[in-house]
Amino acid sequence: MNSQLEQFPLTRMRRLRSQEWIRNLVAENHIQPSDLIWPLFLIDGNDRVEAVESMPGVFRYTIDRILPQIEQAKNMGISAVALFPLTDPTKKDEKGSESTNPENLICRAVRSIKNNIDGIGVMCDVALDPYTSHGHDGIIKDGVILNDPSVEILCAQALVQAQAGCDILGPSDMMDGRVLAIRNTLEGEGFHNTQIMSYACKYASSFYGPFRDAVGSKASLSGDKKSYQQDPSNGDEALREAALDIQEGADMIMVKPGMPYLDILYRVKKAYGLPTFAYQVSGEYSMIKAAAEKSWIDEKSAMWESILAFKRAGASGVLTYFAMDLAKELQK
Repeated sequence: MNSQLEQFPLTRMRRLRSQEWIRNLVAENHIQPSDLIWPLFLIDGNDRVEAVESMPGVFRYTIDRILPQIEQAKNMGISAVALFPLTDPTKKDEKGSESTNPENLICRAVRSIKNNIDGIGVMCDVALDPYTSHGHDGIIKDGVILNDPSVEILCAQALVQAQAGCDILGPSDMMDGRVLAIRNTLEGEGFHNTQIMSYACKYASSFYGPFRDAVGSKASLSGDKKSYQQDPSNGDEALREAALDIQEGADMIMVKPGMPYLDILYRVKKAYGLPTFAYQVSGEYSMIKAAAEKSWIDEKSAMWESILAFKRAGASGVLTYFAMDLAKELQK
């Protein structure tokens, strides 16, 4: 634009901000329910709902109680749900063997959803941390997370989820080469249309604490995950990770966490143009909730502003625990 034309009073930027209708008309980014993926937590049993204490407004559901939630989400236009299990501690071991059980909680839930509800996508996490006794995403030997043996189990986990009817597999483990291995496993078993949304840019973040409460891995986690999740100091590394996962067959890319890594989201989307998603993680959600409970911020406006930030940075969609709140607001 010719800077000579940008002169006051000929140009008054506030003209396009003067009333709500004009602000809406010229808004550069919009949120729709179809932009949203709703993360949900599962527990075993029947007719049970448990609150997640560190995530106000978030609950764990048994399969029978989660179905009405997903039906409502579909009716409100939400595109997909992402499922995470609270695994019985007696079923956890050092290798996360329960992850490959076709009758595990996640697989049973996926089959139930697919048998009862049409028109909404189901995403499953491909990672071992909800199933391991040590809380890590891979197999440990002598204090080291073993990459290749972990990938073998992740492939088996991905396969039973695909067989159950999962639409989107989300490898969140950050093992090297796992996207290619999972893609080859799926192709070899005839699951040509099962999608992979790779957690390509997943950082070793401080914002995951409430999620680990929700899936029961926090208490058992030994050490940290810095040897396989990305260093928060690094940006270029994220582009390398994304490029590798795209080459290995990922259909979509995720940046996690969301708000502290808006620069990464922008760079990945600009560099590759692939559908790119942000995960507004548990810590981000709980901070807004906690500050709102203290009346330090307005929850509704902070919720909207945070999701718009993801869209402005280039997100195709957002995984957020606010999904139903947003969808309800959009219907008003």
